[in-house]
Order: sequence, then structure tokens, then C-alpha cells
Amino acid sequence: MIRLGAGRLDRIVAVGAHCDDIAIGAGGTLLTLCLARPGIRVDALVLSGGGSEREQEEAAALAAFCPGADLRLTVHKLPDGRLPAHWEEAKAAVEELRERTDPDLVLAPRTDDAHQDHRGLARLIPTAFRDHLVLGYEIVKWDGDLGRPAAYQPLSPEIAERKVRLLQEHYPSQRHRPWYDREAFLGLARIRGIECHARYAEAFAVTKLTLNLGG
Repeated sequence: MIRLGAGRLDRIVAVGAHCDDIAIGAGGTLLTLCLARPGIRVDALVLSGGGSEREQEEAAALAAFCPGADLRLTVHKLPDGRLPAHWEEAKAAVEELRERTDPDLVLAPRTDDAHQDHRGLARLIPTAFRDHLVLGYEIVKWDGDLGRPAAYQPLSPEIAERKVRLLQEHYPSQRHRPWYDREAFLGLARIRGIECHARYAEAFAVTKLTLNLGG
């Protein structure tokens, strides 16, 4: 398996269209990074769920997924499932985020995600974060849009189990969904692990990547 390091990561941006997107798509990666680098700065932006129980869930969840980090969370109130109709507000939120941080890594949805809110947010990210490493996370769902990812973050069995436990613990509003269970989350992590010669992994899409092979 080809391995490339990203160098020292001190500042991370994580964005989601909905509360729980970040944790589902990149929760294991956040745990891995934050445990390895105490004090790392994480700026998190979520476009919907503000002022509701979902915002409270998200605040508690991301605090657990980012142990020891300098976490700064903003949750907006855009309506779920209507992001294309609120393009200006979404773009303004992303640009405001960019103004206050210059991250080493951006975790965002995939540009080919089947959900219109995920896809719309993903397409906004490069307009603000033009010279940054952006990894597009995947979210298992009814649409069946999982593809062939290009990048993987291996997860230890302990991190994979911890991710699943935190998802179940911190998002009680989502437990009724037929796909929101341990088997789905751990099963996908196992498949992605097989693909990168690890026990478990999270997978990401990379739209553009500049190499520094001679540095």
C-alpha cells in the first residue's frame, strides 16, 4: 500500500451539512488525530440543526470525538434537505469559516455524494479553501452511493470501536433509522480496512493533491 504523510497537522477544519455527518464520515480520523496531537485546533461547521436538540447532540459528540483539542463549533439553522435553495447563506457560512482559520486539513463531504445537502456543501469548500488538502468523507445511506475511494486512514480496533460507541451514545435522535447501527458503521470500516491492508479504516475522496516528492 502506498503511503504519503501530510506533515504536521496543527489546524483542522471539519464541515457537515447535518449534525452527525462529521462524526459518521470522519469520527475515527478525528479521534486518531486529536489523541496523537493534544491541543490541536479543530474548527467545525454544521449548516443545519442550530437551536435544536441536534445542536446539543453535536456539541457533546464532537467534544468526545476531539479529546484534548481546541474545538470551536458553529451550527447554523439552514433547513434540512433544502441547502440548494439556501446557497447564499451556505456560501457565506463557509467563507466566514475560511476568514478565521487557515487549516492544514479540511474534512468535508464528497462532491459525488447522492444527498443534495452533502453534495452542495462539498462543492462550496474548494471555492473558499483553494490551497488546502481537502478529504471528502463518505456516509453510508439508503442511496447506495459508496464508490472506490482514493485515500484511507487506518483505524486501530480500539478507535473503530470507540467511534461506533460514541455514535450510538451521542446521537439518540438518530437511533430509529434502519441504517444507523453498529453493524453498518463497523462493517464499512472493516471493508475499507481490507482495501488498505488494515483491520479498519475510514476512506476519503481526493479531488486535487499537490505532491512534494523532492522536499
